[in-house]
Amino acid sequence: MKVWREFPGGVTIEDKVYPVTPPSMIVKSGMITGEVSDLKVTQRVEKGADRVVSPARLTGMLRLQNTSANRTVRLVEGRVRFIDAQGQAIGSGAAGTDPIVKFTRPGHDSLDPEQDALYPLDVEFPGEALQANRLKELRLELVYVPSPFREETVNFAVSIGPGE
Repeated sequence: MKVWREFPGGVTIEDKVYPVTPPSMIVKSGMITGEVSDLKVTQRVEKGADRVVSPARLTGMLRLQNTSANRTVRLVEGRVRFIDAQGQAIGSGAAGTDPIVKFTRPGHDSLDPEQDALYPLDVEFPGEALQANRLKELRLELVYVPSPFREETVNFAVSIGPGE
């Protein structure tokens, strides 16, 4: 645990870090491939009382690559689902909605053919998934729009007049 902050009255807030095993994995979805890496879950707790101060968060890095030779991909969003041993989704968020990964960095919401990009992964993690043997797998659902990539040449006739 790492001390995050001390408050008046002797209250200390700590980051409780849970490693994710494996810490990285290869992902593939249609024409998109990549890697999720540096995965960990961090929860802020009050030292001594183990009272949760802020909800757990799953963080890491997401590298995506467009493997198509002739199609551009516009990334819309990704959804992270937490799956238990019975194959059921473990609820997360106040309303039980799935955490969303947004690809909104300016100029980084699309991938041209054979291009890759790195995105931070930082989503809310359901507290009940921290229980031993509760979480079996993570599911990343990607929403993207493929479009044909075309390169064309336009020729136009010109002439040069006499210099003045």
